[in-house]
Amino acid sequence: MIKAPQDAAGGGLLIALGLVGVWEGAALASGSLGHVGPGLLPLALSVLSGMCGLILFAGAFRTKGSKLDRWSLRGPACVLGAAIAFGLAIKPLGLVIAGPMAVVLAALADRETRWTETLIFAVVMTVFCVGLFRYGLSLPIPIAPWLIGS
Repeated sequence: MIKAPQDAAGGGLLIALGLVGVWEGAALASGSLGHVGPGLLPLALSVLSGMCGLILFAGAFRTKGSKLDRWSLRGPACVLGAAIAFGLAIKPLGLVIAGPMAVVLAALADRETRWTETLIFAVVMTVFCVGLFRYGLSLPIPIAPWLIGS
């Protein structure tokens, strides 16, 4: 008997996500820890996601928890929309615009967003991402092509 339907649903979703990740990443070579291939991280994250789902699902039979509530589409729509907008904006606008834009769009998912903290977080994360991806990892990510050309 399921005592925590919301945990069971969340666990099932994580298990499904993990299975889809393993299935879709099966064609990628995972390599070994000494020579990491392109499929190792997706495989590891998919397995971890599935394991977390199994733990959550199993716990739903042992401890009493919340009923399955109605889900709002606002959160997933805003977060997915932010990811899509970032992907479309990164090349023409650069990380300086696409990064904060994605954070602000994702923040719309919550009605109680505190905008001052959100804007500070957006700026700090953008500076961190520019430092990490452009200068730390030397990835060819456009910073501000409309301003400095790269």
